This record gives sequence, structure tokens and C-alpha cells, in this order.
Amino acid sequence: MTTLAPGPLNSICDVSGIRVGNAEDHGLLTGVTVILPEKPALCAVDHRGGAVGARDTVSMMPGSVGSVAHALCLSGGSAFGLDAAGGVMHGLRAQGRGFPIAGAVVPIVPSAIIFDLAFGDQREWAHPPWWDLGLQAFEATGIEFDLGNAGAGLGATAGRLKGGLGTASLTDGTVTIGAVAVVNPVGETVMPGTDTFWGWTRELAGETGGQKPPAHPTTPYPLPDAKPGENTTIVAVATDAQLDRDQALRVAIMAQDGLAHAIRPVHSPLDGDTVFVLSTGTAPAPEPWHGIARLGTMAADVVTRAIMRGVYEAEPLGGRPSYREAHR
Repeated sequence: MTTLAPGPLNSICDVSGIRVGNAEDHGLLTGVTVILPEKPALCAVDHRGGAVGARDTVSMMPGSVGSVAHALCLSGGSAFGLDAAGGVMHGLRAQGRGFPIAGAVVPIVPSAIIFDLAFGDQREWAHPPWWDLGLQAFEATGIEFDLGNAGAGLGATAGRLKGGLGTASLTDGTVTIGAVAVVNPVGETVMPGTDTFWGWTRELAGETGGQKPPAHPTTPYPLPDAKPGENTTIVAVATDAQLDRDQALRVAIMAQDGLAHAIRPVHSPLDGDTVFVLSTGTAPAPEPWHGIARLGTMAADVVTRAIMRGVYEAEPLGGRPSYREAHR
């Protein structure tokens, strides 16, 4: 049996050619995270929440002419944060990266946002910062990036805890898959009355402190007093496996199970849960039936782990305790 293990970085950047950059506004407690493939990558997207905020995702759907992304942008700022993709596009265009159309260069940057406008005390701005944060995050892309209160995870909350930015990877020696998650759900990531993450069985190499089984059976927390559009978890998955668009979409659909393993409740009317999948195509194509099923299962597991790490790595902020403060 093939051994599955995290990549050397335990990061989406273990997928060859993938880079990530963060930028934050610590006054507004918001930020942006950019996922940048070295070359344009095939892209698919799956929306499951009832309050989605996204840009340029319809062109990634079956039946549309587009299927390639030059970057992905995950942002705070609610609908204002959709501006962040414009900053990323500017950075790409300045480097000549995009589709040449009628003498212009047009990059494609699908994006999704979380609501963080109620987090912290400073909600006023003279100029919306997200376009600038998008450009800054693009310019900061590399193979190492901060987790927890970083990038789009700065203003994230996870139920009663501080949410954040997490990442994880998995490889079988032939194919590598990784995820980065902005964890801002209305649901809980920790089992009620325990110190145990809902997704604890997926932990690898002590990445979330060495999870222990819950001491007793448990049921989900009741929903907090939340309003539609104020919460979501947004995820980017990348793999070096060569996929076509239908296969990438199937992996994105299966990757959504990673949210269900890690968060309860999930995919609610109060969330905008969105998963992107990028295929760089530098590794062999999986067998189209069992191979895709296996890759989708790996995707779900790395998403679960990225979500747990986003909460585990977060620090207390804005009156929200961190996981390590509340449970360790």
C-alpha cells in the first residue's frame, strides 16, 4: 500500500510551482491571501454555502469558455474585498501575465471573500484598502507564508474561537495535493465540552498539537446569533496531477467533504463555503475512475487539516480567544 504523508512544508506550496502571499491591514483587521501558480493553471470551483461572495467563478463552470486561472484571491472585506482581485490583476498585467486580447493583457483571477467587517473596532476608511492589499499580497508571494492571524485569516472567526489561515499537504510520492483555507465559519471546529477538533482523526505529524479522542460523545453547538452573509470558509486546493475541467470539478466537490469533517454545522444558509481547485498538470493524470476518487479523498483530508491548522495557529484577537488559549 502506498504511504501518504505531508510534503516537506506541509503546505500548498509543496505543489511544484505554487506560491502564496499575504497582506494585512491591522487597523481594520482584514487581509488578503493570493495563490499564484507559476504558469496559468486549469481551475474549477464548487460553491456549497448559502451566502457566497465571489468573482469570476462563473467562467470556471462547465459550459463556459474559460477554464484557466492566472491566480486565485481570497479576501476579507465582504463585497468590498472583491476589489482585491483588481490589485492582483494589476500585478499580473504588469508582468505580462494574462490572455492577450486586442493588444491588451487580461489576467483571470477568480476570488472569494469572507465577512470580517464587524470584527474589531475600526470600521471606517477614507479609501477601501483591498485593491492595494491584493497587489501587496501578489508581490509577497513565495513558498513560505504565515498562518493563523495572517492574510485573509486576520479578521476570521470560527464559531466562538478566533479563526484564521491554515494550510496542509499530502503526497503519495507521485502526486501532491495541498490546500489553503480561510476559516471563518458560523459553525464550530471543536467538539462541545472537549479539547478535540471535529476533524481530529485526520491530523498528521502533530500539526495541531497532538489531538486526542474526545472523552465522551458530543453533539453540535447550537448556532450562535449570526446573520446571513457574515460567515464562510473559503478554500484553494492545488495539485500537480494533470486534470481536465470535469475531473477538477469532481475533486472540488469531494474536497467540500473536508469542510464537513472539520466544521459543524457547515454549508449552512449563513455560510458562503467555496472551494477552488487548481491543476498545474506537472504530474501524471490519475486513472479516470479510481484515481480521481482517490485524489478527491486526499483533497478532502488536506482541506480538513488546513481548516484545523487555521484555527490552531490563530492568536487571540478582537475579544475572540484562540484555540490554544481556550483548550491548552
